[in-house]
Amino acid sequence: MRLIVRWLLLAAALLFVAYLYPGVKVASFGAAMVAALVLGLLNTLVRPILVLLTLPVTILTLGLFLFVINALMFWGAAHVLEGFAVTSFTAALIGSLIYSVCGVIIDAAMKRMFGG
Repeated sequence: MRLIVRWLLLAAALLFVAYLYPGVKVASFGAAMVAALVLGLLNTLVRPILVLLTLPVTILTLGLFLFVINALMFWGAAHVLEGFAVTSFTAALIGSLIYSVCGVIIDAAMKRMFGG
C-alpha cells in the first residue's frame, strides 16, 4: 500500500513540476504515473552504475556532478516516453531538482504517516 501511495504522490509531483516550470510537459496523470514509474526504475537500475562510473568526476566536483546524473535520468525518461517531454538539458536539470525536492517532502510525509 505504501508503495502505491508513494507512486501516486510522485506522479502528482511530476504534474506539479510541469505546472511550475514550462520546460517540462506532462500530458495527463496517466502519463505522469508511467513517467514516475520509469524514473523510479532508471534511478534504481541505471543511476547506481552511472554514479560508480563517474565517481572520480563526482569527487572532483564535490558531489555536484550528481545533479547532472539526476538530470540525465530525467531527460532520458522524457526521451523514451510519450506524454512526458523536457525541452532541453537545462530544463531537465531544473525539473529534476524540483522533482527531487518534492520526493524528499513526500518521503518525509510518508515516514510520518506510515512510521519508520
